[in-house]
Amino acid sequence: MTYDLFIIGGGVNGCGIARDAAGRGLSVFLAEQGDLASGTSSASTKLIHGGLRYLEHYEFRLVREALIEREVLLRAAPHIIWPLRFVLPHHKGLRPWPVLRLGLFLYDHLGGRRILPGTRSVDLRRDVTGEPLKPDFTRGYEYSDCWVEDSRLVVLNARDAQAKGAVIRTRTKCSSARRVEGGWELTVTGDGGIEEKVRARVLVNAAGPWVSQVLGSVVGRNDPDRIRMVKGSHLVVERLYDHDRCYIFQNADGRICFAIPYEQDYTLIGTTDEDHKGEPGKPEISEAETDYLLAAVSEYFRKPVTRDMVRWAYSGIRPLYDDGASKAQEATRDYVLKLDHPEGGAPLLSVFGGKITTFRKLAESALEKVAAFFPQMGKPWTASAALPGGDFAYAEVEQRISVLSRDYPFLDQRNLRRLFRAYGTDAERILAGARSAADLGRSFGPLSEREVDWLREREWARTAEDILWRRSKLGLHLNDQEQDALRAHMAPSPEAKEMKRAGG
Repeated sequence: MTYDLFIIGGGVNGCGIARDAAGRGLSVFLAEQGDLASGTSSASTKLIHGGLRYLEHYEFRLVREALIEREVLLRAAPHIIWPLRFVLPHHKGLRPWPVLRLGLFLYDHLGGRRILPGTRSVDLRRDVTGEPLKPDFTRGYEYSDCWVEDSRLVVLNARDAQAKGAVIRTRTKCSSARRVEGGWELTVTGDGGIEEKVRARVLVNAAGPWVSQVLGSVVGRNDPDRIRMVKGSHLVVERLYDHDRCYIFQNADGRICFAIPYEQDYTLIGTTDEDHKGEPGKPEISEAETDYLLAAVSEYFRKPVTRDMVRWAYSGIRPLYDDGASKAQEATRDYVLKLDHPEGGAPLLSVFGGKITTFRKLAESALEKVAAFFPQMGKPWTASAALPGGDFAYAEVEQRISVLSRDYPFLDQRNLRRLFRAYGTDAERILAGARSAADLGRSFGPLSEREVDWLREREWARTAEDILWRRSKLGLHLNDQEQDALRAHMAPSPEAKEMKRAGG
């Protein structure tokens, strides 16, 4: 079989393109060398946002597109995406008050906002959001953006792509790609070390931080387009305040920093912007970045945020197109799509940059780039389509959680809310028929064997880490004994290992 598209990369862009293409009737093969969302797509600030600070760099098209996408995505996945309110305190010496007001006016109106509430002024001396802040901050603005469970967004796109006929292969590395008559011949190596040849008409390089490496070592180009790898790091600390609002802080160096309620018990702090010169595979937060983030938020909060409050940290690489910007934080976040189609040669589309907020529009643009090669391809469809589990209106969230609570009274409210927020209407499928906790199988803290089976069978989870840190963030909540039990449960049997070695 010759596939229409072969996609390298199982991040949000690769899975978004696979979903859109499969829904338009194209045959798709996607190869991801690790787990879905195991790179940049699981290391974001978890925001669906327009990018308020991008207005300063005059990236109006990017901001407008992202603002429109906030509500498109909120309608598509109201279980894993929900509105947030951000408080922007003001103080002298930074951006002037009228400039902030103008920027927020544009932010309210550029994207045709319909669901999310608009900006309001906040008297921090009287509002609850002023209580955790130093008394110097007396006024600010509150505006809207959205939260997203980033790794789950990727998995849901992959699930929908597979449901529409796409082949999704994780732990599968594409080691070579060469142009042949009629398209591409690709060599892929699976988890067991078995090589396989695959043919496709068009190759899509959505490898994120590895995009240049794919162009060089896999495709064999001598002059691959370059990316600028910018590392963004985050800290998860003990919860800093009790209300549900977020903060966006302006730092003296011109950067911004967020403080966001996270996983009920914590606060997420980020992000940094630092050029990364090493390998893209396993970026780690530096001591300097840790100091920077702690100092940045401590400038605002009454109680200093210190190292002993840190419970977890993570870093990701933004694979930005190298536009020559002098500072990492000034490099464009817009996506760049490059089509390489030499006369008589098979097409290669490479994806550079992008934001998780605009992945759906990026996918549409990618398919526009290759539309000439697929005259039979269907029309765009994802703007009004729900992702798996998201076939309900955001306004119904609490009502649906109440129904689940009535039907499964043996589940505690916190865990039941987690289940619905992760799976939406699919939570009912996971729980179906259970009349007690025992019916859900073995317990790993709040995680049941029934849920683990769902993740293995339907969401490509292969290891405990896939579940603890990507399909969920239960790694923050399960104790060491529960995590070890899950690892033992997920470990392949000796028979399975032998079959893998034998290629079975």
